[in-house]
Amino acid sequence: MIKCVILDDELLAISYLKLLCEQIENVEVVKAFNDPNLFLNEIENIDCNVCILDIEMPGMNGLQVAEHIPDSKKIIFTTAYKEYAAEAFDLNVVDYVRKPIKRERLAQAFEKAGKLVQNTTKKDFIEWNTNIGKTIIFTNQIAYIRTSEIDSRDKDITLRDGTTIVLKNLNYKNLLEMLPAKDFAQVNKKEIVALSSIKVFSTNEIITTIPENDSFLKLQIGEAYKHALLDRFGK
Repeated sequence: MIKCVILDDELLAISYLKLLCEQIENVEVVKAFNDPNLFLNEIENIDCNVCILDIEMPGMNGLQVAEHIPDSKKIIFTTAYKEYAAEAFDLNVVDYVRKPIKRERLAQAFEKAGKLVQNTTKKDFIEWNTNIGKTIIFTNQIAYIRTSEIDSRDKDITLRDGTTIVLKNLNYKNLLEMLPAKDFAQVNKKEIVALSSIKVFSTNEIITTIPENDSFLKLQIGEAYKHALLDRFGK
């Protein structure tokens, strides 16, 4: 199944793309945006594997947006202007579809994307240098991740049994690309939580099942991550 997100500054174009996607088998539109900044604020936390980006947009064009999208999410560009084609393919995108878009042409692009998505399915473990050497960590054992207080380049992983392992020199962008998006969410600039570790969720705070002193660990939700989290929980 291809789960896609649409970004286009024109609402009519979004509606038309949604209509086309509904006519293509094994394609689901997860969310649509008409603002590049809102799109970038949320895209890392959305469970999708393909992004359909319009190129010609005010403020920030699709080519600029694409540079900030995790490699795990494949990109299909749409535009009415053929002069962007060479620059678009320099970004190693899946396809470049000219407007007005036809269903058959879009289906071809999704077929290409589907093959790439199948080849890049995430493993159920991550492998990285840690405080105990090169280590394999199974993602279903991860409860919580936070920026190290000793060195902000490092990330402290708390496992379900309470063990803590330090990932050395790894930023959140690359770490999130390793983790299955459906199982984890970034809640602020310094913390990621496994969804299975969430006990109570509100608009400002998450209470986890992770013990802390005589209670449970509480996480404050950052403004930049609030919309994506609310969407995950259908709020």
